[in-house]
Amino acid sequence: MAQRALLYFSFGGPDGPDDVLPFMQNVTRKRPVPPERLVEVSRHYHLFGGRSPINAINLELIERIRPALVAADRELPVYYGNRNWNPYLGEALRQMGEDGIEEALVFVTSAYGSYSGCRQYRDDLAEALADPANPPIRLWKLRHFYDHPRFVEPFAEGAIEAFRRLAAVHGAEAVRILYTAHSIPTAMASNSEYLAQLGFVRDYVNARLAKETGRQPVWAQVFQSRSGPPSQPWLEPDISDAMNEMHADGAGAFVVVPIGFISDHMEVIYDLDTLAASTARDLGAGFTRVATPSSSPGFEDLVVDLVREQEEPGFAAPSLPMPLKPLRECRQGCCMPGYVPRSL
Repeated sequence: MAQRALLYFSFGGPDGPDDVLPFMQNVTRKRPVPPERLVEVSRHYHLFGGRSPINAINLELIERIRPALVAADRELPVYYGNRNWNPYLGEALRQMGEDGIEEALVFVTSAYGSYSGCRQYRDDLAEALADPANPPIRLWKLRHFYDHPRFVEPFAEGAIEAFRRLAAVHGAEAVRILYTAHSIPTAMASNSEYLAQLGFVRDYVNARLAKETGRQPVWAQVFQSRSGPPSQPWLEPDISDAMNEMHADGAGAFVVVPIGFISDHMEVIYDLDTLAASTARDLGAGFTRVATPSSSPGFEDLVVDLVREQEEPGFAAPSLPMPLKPLRECRQGCCMPGYVPRSL
């Protein structure tokens, strides 16, 4: 039987100030981005000492996944590789080859289908396997997991608690729920399940809010972290624009639910905890950002469930009971960019 492993595949982030600009150059290596734009975006990282939280979060989660695999009778070695920083994907594959690994299941740290959240990772895997410096390991990407309770329930519990807390101060009628995710070009969104999958999560959390609080708060789907040229249509509205409009219409407090993210990386701690929180302060409004789910107890079981689903015929990972569930599997030609990436 072939030696098999789990490959934990993520975006990566700088570990210190000297890493920031090289990291940004890696992220944009296939796009002709002006140097001044890279410097501007790099400042976001320097506000936090030049260090992204994503690396430590990934390592901590991997340490939780290992014993969870053993407990599920799946004693797979776990390897860690990134797209844009150390340890790189190629490094992980070469180490796997040295250790005699012939096959690997791949967990990608994105719950949804889109070019940047799925297809680009698949392309990177294919490119790495085509590199003669890397061993010919057979790889299987685990499916999208937007409907897994371990991903969605922490958002619901956090939103309920935050709504009750802000309602006690500002009044329930003044609280608004903002479901936020990374903006992507509309052409890209039209060729994937991204919006439908986000809608599934949002609708589930809304239903839980209504059931637990006895009322359905006013909500909006918003987006953040847009990085394309002004001439290119991206998903809207921007979260800060929506906050300003809702405040003008009577909003006095905001519960931000970052359903597009599994963990606290720069798009969360800068675009939400810094920029959106500043917008709320300027408006004199209350603000709470719900925690991302990777730190919640049991999130490692989600990964184990996806592994078991791939390896055990007849086993199905837990799934939230909602009608009209969008696709969880990749289909031929899905998630292509739909445009030529040109700029941050």
